[in-house]
Amino acid sequence: MTDFTPDRSRIFSDLAALVSFNSPHSTPELADEHEAACAWTVAALEKAGLKVTRYPTVDDADTVVGVKEPVGDAPTVLLYSHYDVVPAGDPAAWTSDPFELTERDGRWYGRGAADCKGNLAMHLEALRLLEQNGGTDLGLKVVVEGSEELGGEDGLVKLIESDPEIFRADVILIADSGNAAVGEPTLTTSLRGGAQIKVTVETLEGAIHSGSFGGAAPDAAHALVRIADSLFDEHGRTTIDGVDTTTKWSGDAYERDTFRTDAGVLDGVQLLGTVEDEPADMCWARPAVTMIGFTSTPVAKAVNAVNPRAEAQFNLRVPAGQNAAEVAQKMVEHIHAHTPWGAKVDVEVSGINEPFATDPERPGVAKLGECLREAYGAETLTVVGSGGSIPLTITLQEQFPEAEIALFGVEEPACGIHGVDESVDPTEIERIAVAEARFLQTYGK
Repeated sequence: MTDFTPDRSRIFSDLAALVSFNSPHSTPELADEHEAACAWTVAALEKAGLKVTRYPTVDDADTVVGVKEPVGDAPTVLLYSHYDVVPAGDPAAWTSDPFELTERDGRWYGRGAADCKGNLAMHLEALRLLEQNGGTDLGLKVVVEGSEELGGEDGLVKLIESDPEIFRADVILIADSGNAAVGEPTLTTSLRGGAQIKVTVETLEGAIHSGSFGGAAPDAAHALVRIADSLFDEHGRTTIDGVDTTTKWSGDAYERDTFRTDAGVLDGVQLLGTVEDEPADMCWARPAVTMIGFTSTPVAKAVNAVNPRAEAQFNLRVPAGQNAAEVAQKMVEHIHAHTPWGAKVDVEVSGINEPFATDPERPGVAKLGECLREAYGAETLTVVGSGGSIPLTITLQEQFPEAEIALFGVEEPACGIHGVDESVDPTEIERIAVAEARFLQTYGK
């Protein structure tokens, strides 16, 4: 009889070891920590019985691949996670040491506890549960990246493009997402793509006295604010000339009250859009523009002068069904068209990545959904989109168009990934590990 009973102490031990490594990529002073996280991952996969290889990448962050060959003509399943993290920032801002996994009020706290070391710990537990219950005929490829978060040069993407056979699989399970809420089994079926848009405005040869010239002299900061405002209508909805920004989300809803809680919206502050615009529409089905940086004269250094120059960085998000490069170009044209007073404007586009969508009705993805429902004892499976981007998904889809790709994981909204006091609910790791183990035992039979 199959007994998929996860061992919480074993999971905690794995995750505590992983969290102890302060392992962001592209941080020279932490290179030893990054390497230690990689070496620990190699050892853990070897202990799980896989043949493990470290593949160097162009961004000096080895990708670890553990392989079990299929029996006969059984399908192959790829499991993905990453061992790098975003920087923890000031440790003093955390309630407890970000590199010591700490249990508090039923959750485990630490940098990477959810994103994505919690998902790696989940994979390891799923492999142990599978082995304890007779193993599988499936081929397995466990891929653990080292430069997903920041500072990389698309090392894994380039490795896949240069040597795709390493990664060829029939089903690809990407554990770098999560449930809509704790205890609510969820598959993510779409990711927004996007781009970075840097806008520089110049109006004067240099700063001039606001008393002598203010009122007639064109202020670069004022011009840039006008440009930014043109990208939104009176309800705060993103508006880009020539781009459809009215699409509706067809999956499960993102309830307004839940969204307010998840996003930390202050009491009395309205959500963007009208009563006809649901959060799921705005976040998963439509383009969105966010000004993520603005530079003029800092308030602390303000003087009575008209600004000659201002810069802003905009993050553009593009939903599945639209082309990110085309939308980015439309945004460039929009900016030029809405620049006031003949101001000199320069627009730089970088980091374009295309949106992703997967079909939850395909047999492999549907089977994973069934296993998730069973693991949670739930009657239904929630299907959501994500406003985030994982460029790897597009590369895998392009290289292996027949492969089924599923997005799931332990990163539900309360995790606070990338922030202070990141945490994970251990029951999420346990249940998703059980679901993954059941999938690996039953898929293809």
